Order: sequence, then C-alpha cells, then structure tokens
Amino acid sequence: MASSASSSTIASPATNNSRYDVFISFRGEDTRFSFTDHLYEALVGAGIRTFRDDDSINSAADLKPEIERAITASRASIVVLSKNYANSTWCLDELVLIMERRKTFYHIVIPVFYHVDPSHVREQENSFSLKVNTDVQGFQIKVERWKAALTEVANLEGKVLTGPETKFIADIVSTIGHKLRLKLVSTPPHLTGMDTRAEAINFWVKNKQDAEVLTICGIAGSGKTTLAKYIYESNLLKFESSSFLEDIGKICEQPYGLCALQEQLLADILEEKKKELDVTWYKSQIENVLQKKRVLIVLDDIDKKEQLEALLGSEKINTESKIIITSRLPTIQTWFMSTYLKCKEHKLELLNEHESLELLSWYAFGSKIPMEGFKELASKAAEYCSGNPLALKLLGSLFVNSKDPRKRNNIDFWISTLNLLERDPDYRIQGILRMSYEYLPFLTYRELFLHIACFFIGEDEDYVVKILEPDYCATAGIVTLIKRCLLTVSPSKKLMMHGLFIDMARRMVLDESPLNPAKRSRIWCNDDSYTLLRQGKGSETIEGLALDMRLVREEKDTMPEAFEADSLAKMDNLKLLQLNYVELSGSYDDFPEDLRWLCWHGFQLGTIPSDFFMGNLVAIDMSYSRLQLFEPPMVIKPLKILNFKDSHSLLKICNISRLPNLETLILWNCYSLVHVCDTIEDLKSLSLLNMTGCEHLLKGSNLKFPHSLERIWLKNCNIDFELNAYSILSFQIHSMLQYLHLGNNLFEFLPDYNHLKSLRVLELSFCSRLKRIECLPNTLEELFTTCCELLENISFQSHRFTLREFDYEGCINLLEVEGLLKLVPIFRIDERDLGHMKWLKDYQDLEVSLIGDYQLTSGRSHHIQMLYEFGITSTFLPNITNPNITHDYISQSSSLSFTIPPSPKTLKGLNITFKYTITEEKHQHNQPIFAKITNTTKGLDLIYNPMVFGKPKFNEVAIWLSYWSMGNLLDIGDKVNVCFIVENGLEVHECGAKLVYANEDDDMENNMEWEESLLGDLSRFKLSTDTLWRLMGPHQVGLGIRLGIKLIIQRYKDGEKPVGLRSHKHDFHVWKLQLR
Repeated sequence: MASSASSSTIASPATNNSRYDVFISFRGEDTRFSFTDHLYEALVGAGIRTFRDDDSINSAADLKPEIERAITASRASIVVLSKNYANSTWCLDELVLIMERRKTFYHIVIPVFYHVDPSHVREQENSFSLKVNTDVQGFQIKVERWKAALTEVANLEGKVLTGPETKFIADIVSTIGHKLRLKLVSTPPHLTGMDTRAEAINFWVKNKQDAEVLTICGIAGSGKTTLAKYIYESNLLKFESSSFLEDIGKICEQPYGLCALQEQLLADILEEKKKELDVTWYKSQIENVLQKKRVLIVLDDIDKKEQLEALLGSEKINTESKIIITSRLPTIQTWFMSTYLKCKEHKLELLNEHESLELLSWYAFGSKIPMEGFKELASKAAEYCSGNPLALKLLGSLFVNSKDPRKRNNIDFWISTLNLLERDPDYRIQGILRMSYEYLPFLTYRELFLHIACFFIGEDEDYVVKILEPDYCATAGIVTLIKRCLLTVSPSKKLMMHGLFIDMARRMVLDESPLNPAKRSRIWCNDDSYTLLRQGKGSETIEGLALDMRLVREEKDTMPEAFEADSLAKMDNLKLLQLNYVELSGSYDDFPEDLRWLCWHGFQLGTIPSDFFMGNLVAIDMSYSRLQLFEPPMVIKPLKILNFKDSHSLLKICNISRLPNLETLILWNCYSLVHVCDTIEDLKSLSLLNMTGCEHLLKGSNLKFPHSLERIWLKNCNIDFELNAYSILSFQIHSMLQYLHLGNNLFEFLPDYNHLKSLRVLELSFCSRLKRIECLPNTLEELFTTCCELLENISFQSHRFTLREFDYEGCINLLEVEGLLKLVPIFRIDERDLGHMKWLKDYQDLEVSLIGDYQLTSGRSHHIQMLYEFGITSTFLPNITNPNITHDYISQSSSLSFTIPPSPKTLKGLNITFKYTITEEKHQHNQPIFAKITNTTKGLDLIYNPMVFGKPKFNEVAIWLSYWSMGNLLDIGDKVNVCFIVENGLEVHECGAKLVYANEDDDMENNMEWEESLLGDLSRFKLSTDTLWRLMGPHQVGLGIRLGIKLIIQRYKDGEKPVGLRSHKHDFHVWKLQLR
C-alpha cells in the first residue's frame, strides 16, 4: 500500500478479536482517487469495517507498524492488483504479510485484477516483472518472497474487471460480505458445488407456507454440516434470531452436554444467558420462545430422538421459523410424525466428476484446475474419493503436504499413492483417512493428533498448546494438522475435529489391544477406565486416562465408590489424567510422577497430600473441589495453569511462590476464600487472574498484584473503596495490565488509574452505586458501564482519549462524558450557563419524549434537556410561542440561504431552528435528523446528526433550537446554506437562522465547562489519517457506534461534488470527517 506506493483500508472495530473486517491493499497512484475510493465507499456503505491508510509514503520505506497491525487485526484483505502494483516494494511487502496471514489465521484474501491479466501476475510478466537490484545483500530473499506471494495470490479465486465498474464493485462487496459472514461459523474455503446444492434449500427457507423443518441426510464426510452452515449464513439476517448448534451427538456424550446445548440455544435466540442444570426447565423455556419468535435454527449431527425433544420441545412453533437438521440417520423424518411440526427431507448429493476434480485441485495445487501434466492423475484420484468432499480435501492435502519435500507434486509419488488405494477398492475412504495420518511428517505430530482426538476436542487451543507443547511441539503441530485438514479451530478458538477423524483415531488406539485396555496408550471410555482403576490393572503403556464418575453413576445407578490411590501405580508413563468426581484413598507415594495435565473436578480432600508428587505438571484443574487449603507440596516449575473454579470451600492459598512460572490463576466463585499469600506479587509470569465472586478475599486485604498481570477479573467482589480497601487494587506504575473487570461492585467512585498506560478495556457494568468516573487513562479503548444507574459523569486524563467502544445502556442519570457530550435537564442548569437562552428556564417543567440513542434515552426523565456536543448546543421543545425565538432568515421549507452581512461585532456562531411533525404514527425511533450548513464560498460542509432528538405526538409540532459555535468558519460575504435532511415519516414546516455576535453570547460560552469550536481539535477521535469514523446502531458500540457523534466536516475543491449522505442497512449509519 502507499500513496505513491499503495494504500489500504478502515471502518469500525468487534468481535471476536478482529478490529477490522477488510484491509485494502492497492497502488495509490493507480487507483486511489478512482476505483479504490469508490470500492472503499461501497464497503463502508455496506456496513463493512474497512481499513485504508491515506498517508503518502516513501516506497522504499519499511511497512509502518500501524499497517502491520491493521493487516493482523483484519479478517480479510482485498488486493487491488493494478498496472503499477508490483513497482512498489511497499505493496509487495504488504502482500507477503497478507499471504502469510492467510496461511495461519484463516485470513480471507480476494484478489481484484484491475485492468491486468491474472496470468501476468502469476508469471510476473509485463508490468509485474520484478525489475529490482538483486546484488544488494539479502535482497534476493525478499524478491523470492514477493514472487511467491504474487503467484499465490494470482492462483486464488478472484475478481477480474470485465464490465462496468459500478457493477464490478457491487459484486466485490457482495462476495466479501458473504465470506465474512461465513467465517462466523468456520465454513471451509473452496465451497465447490455449493450454490447448486443450496438452491432448493434457499427456496424452502423463503417459502413461509412450506414445512418448518428440513432434514439434510447423508453419509459421513459428504458435506452436510458445510451445506447447513452455508444456508445458515446466507439467510440468518432474514430472521429475528438465529442459532447454530454444532456436533450435537458428541456434545451430548459429555456430562450435562444436553443442558449446555439448551443453554446455548436460549442464549442465541434471547441474547441473554440462563444457567440451569435441568433439561425439563430448559425445554419449557425453549417451547415458550419458539412459539413467539421467528427464528432460524440449525441442529447439526442429531443422532437421538431425545435430543430433538429437548432442543425443540413438543409444542407448535412460529410458522415462519425454519429448523435445519443434519444427521447420518435416514429415518429421522419419521420422528416428526407424532408432532405438530411438518418435516421434509433433503438427500444430499455427492460431488459430480467435474466438482470433485475442482475441489481436489484446490487442495493439491492451490487452484481450481490441475497443474500441467497432472490432469489425468488428478482425475483418477478424484474418482477414488467417490464424490466425498472430506476425502477429496484430505487426498489433495496429502499430495501437497508430503513429509518428504521431493514428493510434493511429484508424478511418481502420485502414481504410487493411487496404486496403494487401488489395491483395496472397498475401503478407499478409510484408506485416505489413514494415509492422512500416516503421512504426517513427525511421530510427535501423530501422537499429538491422537491425544487431541481422545481428550481435547472442544478445549481452548491455547490451553491445549500449553499442556502438550513440552512433549509434542504442539504449536507447530496444530498448524500442521490444520493444513492437512485433520483439525480445525472454531471462531471461539476451540479445537474441533470431524467425527470421522475422531472415530478413526480412537479405533487406532483400540486396535493396539482390542481385548485388554491396560495395553492401550489412551483410555477415554468410562467403562474401561472404571474397570482398570477398580481392578488396579494399569500398565506403563498408558499415556492418558479419563474417567468421569458422574456418568458411571448415571449408567450403573450405583453409590459413589472410592478407589485406592495406588491403582494408578503401574502407569509410569501416564502424562494426561482426568479423574472427575473420582475419590481416591490411601497413600499417594506411587502416584504417577510424569503427569503434565491433571483435571480432577470434585477433588474430595481438604488439602493436597504431602506425598502427592506434582513436580512435572503443566496444568492443574481442580474446579468444584472440596479443598479448604491449597499449598503446593513442592516447587512446581513447569506449572502454567491453576484452576479452582467453583471450589466453594476453599479458604486459603499459601506458598504460591512455589509456582514460579504460573501464568493463569482462576479463582472464579471461590466465595469462601479469605487469604492469598502476599508472594503472589512475586509471580513474574502471571498474566491472567480471575477472582470473580471472591466476596471476602479483598476485605481489609493488602493484596498486591505482579507487574506481569495483563488481565484481571474482580467482578462481584464486594469492593468498596470508601471502606479503606483502596490498597487492594494498587497496581504498579509500570503495570502491563490491559483488561480490568470491576463489574457488580459497591464503590461510588473509581480510584485514579491514569498511570495504567497499557489499560485498554475497563468493565464497570452493574456497579449500582457508581456516581462518577474520573481521570481515565487516555489509552483506554473500551469502556463498559451498563446499568450503572447512578452514574453521572465520566472524564479522561485529557481530551485526547482514544475510546473506540463505549456501552452505557441503562445509565439513566448519565449527564456528561467530558470532551464528548452533555445531556442535562434544563432544571439542573444554572441560568448563567444558558447565556442568551436563559429564557428556557421558564419551560423547564415541560416534557418532551426523546428518541435516538436508545442507551441515552431509555429510562431518562422526559423534562426538557440541553444537549452539548462538538460546539453545538441544542434542545427540543413543544410548539411554544416565545419572543426570544427570533430569526434573521426564515423559510417555510426545509432549507434557506443567506449571505453573511457586514458588522462591526465579532461573529460567534449561528442559532438554527426548525419545526417539524411526525406524519406516520409508526415512525421508527432510530430514524435520524440531519442539519447541514454549507459555506459555499469556502467549500465547507458541516453535517450534524444529534445524538437524541424530540419526538412530538402524532401530527403535533416540535421545535429544535440549536446554537453552533462556528464564528471561526464564517466571514463577511460568505454565502451560507442551511438545510434539514429527514427520512420518511418526518416533515419540516419551518427553518430559521440567526447570527449570534460576541456580546449576545459571552456569558454562555464563558461558562461552558468544555467549549469546543467546530473544526477545532478533533485529533483524539482519529482512527486513521485524516479520517474520523462514527457509527450509530441500536445494539452496537464503537467510537462512533454508541458515541453517536455523527458530525461530518468536509472540504471540497471548486467544482468538486461533496460526498452526500448515505443510509446503511440494519439501522447503522456511518459518517466521516474528511479533511482534504
């Protein structure tokens, strides 16, 4: 990117850890003011958060840090390949980073071939020939990287300009929007044949008269889940709520798995969480919701009728709702014969010959067609897969990722592999699965694959990496497994694996000793683990064992049974041990000493036995334990994770310095805990601490936190700074703290934390006594104050704050965010502060309904309010007659024009007034009003959308009075136009303007606590060079989203048309400040 090099792109921040949706890479001199500018506007217009850097940059310079951060913080990149793109080393470096990001982080990349031939990019011909000096030491390596990146991006499925640019840009926006939504449920790339298979189902979704339920049936690996995800993402915005429950069969095998699914379903469609452990209660709640709401639900991998009954209930549902079910069972449709729901079946067709070749080619060659010389072999390979998408992906990945580099895309290797498959035609699919495992480059990766399949499906990726890294090089291994299509990572960073792989891995372990579990390397089946412990028949072969006594008790209907601790004595090589709700008795002298992972939920002892060797553990999870005192029996240097979640009896933690490398400490809901030893301050590696619900720990404590701490949860800890508890939160001056959660506590004020220079997120929601927040650090990016009902004032260390996300829903008494806005009832404002508008005090008891920003207006008093933001003071009144409302210029329409007359006085600003009515009773609350002042002489537009505005009763008149402090933008002789822009349902009856001179307004301006002139210092709101973004949405937050500033200041050259107002989908409105 660069100005003379290339450029790139920005819009707002979210979710999942990605700040931007799209990064645009382009050559500035080719397309900055033409194609890329139009593409940029179209992306933002579609609500897609886009990054573009507008700086002029030296093409020889290295990438700026903010550009690298923007790429890594984006979910996708659009690479605009134009004639001079490859002439910029900046562009090429940018492209290398983008393609590297694509390989390891599921980064979407769409190449756009703008008046260039894709083959020229692929072969580096014509303008893409790299004419660089390769004599410079080390430069040849960079050139090779550039060439590889150009070849790789040219082989991707992209867009080639062949017709009108407007239609071309619309197609790009549609494609990227669709792909971004698909990422939310991890749809794989290269969805070959998907449109054809989705056509009939999409028609069913649209047909409100058709059956409510559709079942997609097919064999394992045939693409049922992928098709369901594609349909879900294509249609979810058409429904009130939606939910996608994946891998239901596997989850239901876990304790309380069905309850967890019911909880997730309710959370998705109600947008709130309800925690219970009763299937019947959840079922009743779900039935109630499904009768009322129009929802789209996908239930993936259903294998039992009880699952359907628990997740859908047995009552009627909203007839406009659609339920999609995937299953391997062909008879699932018969389950609905005795219910109120109509069901139809969709039999999934496997890929045809052409589609099979295309999908295999994507994974084997990186393009939709085979490499030259391989078409016949590729066709034969595709034929062996019998149209099964999973097998095609695996076989293609196998050829390109061979552990021997000499075999990659080697014809002899292809022939040998196909001959091997040909020997056993009845088991080709299973053979491909097995080969994918056997062709992994290292034995440690194969062991890693088996461990994940047996013990860690659905676990957090970082958690698993820390446990398995020392023995299995998990960081690199997981990347390899993902590349081989053996493993996926969900958007929430959970490790996921196709059921066929899980079955294959576990079958391989069972085959180690079909009749004797003690001779297998891994034991995950509860029956086998139970028998081994009861009989004490372990062996040194066992590396991992899992037992959950809750499931055993449910199945066997038996009372709790205690095992002897020495029943594990023979398992000398045991590294992974899960003993949930298992009771052991006796000595721990012979307990396995090589353990890396100990997960022991419900640990029954009050203390850790002194003879319990823990010296090699990396992670200890004793959630729900009966521990009263935790004191490590020895120094445990490898330990990184310690979890005592919901250990309600835990009172003390002592000698924690024996865990010198601890990184994560979870004390969530340990509400009896009263003491953690002071040496916690010395844990130099501790980065995450969760003390949520530790109600007694911080009372009178002098606990200090280590410098290394990055994230801390102190929610619901009864913190009250007025009760001499300030010392408990004395973070060090050079603290690395980035995330601080103090929600649901008792304090009325927040201590001065402006020294926390790394703090990015502050959570204060549900602090019911909180009245003010002062001197927040300027580096803060996210602030959450939901339901702080007494909160009145928020201020920062200075006006140059960088807040990007701000949630203040339920803050019904919020009066001021210093430097940003004030919304104050007239009766709370001193007459002196009202200046020439002091006459408003006569009307302070009148009421006007305020609408606009729901978070500000919900629950707020209806008395007349004064709004201050960006040098603009405004209020909304009923249709009163008052001699103080005068105009120098007036119009009976929505606009007027005038010329600034000569005057000896100093012009300070303008009073702007307009009268309007609501002409539709069902007028939407979030439809905005815009006031636009244009200084045509200076080529300047000021466009303002107030955060809130008055809503008159139907067909009654309301008045908007406003004062614009903009004298610095107006000179004698300037031609000025004022107009009001409203949407359907509003009608403007009168528009007026009055010039305000110095002696009329001195009092008001002198008494405003934070006066800001228009076009003054706006740098604190910058998100990118010369561009200020504001977004306003009913449920979203971002600087701009909840801050609702909606102020646009535009300069434009003579004869140049200014950018007009633009409305966007889903009640979002995006506006920009562009200083050109």
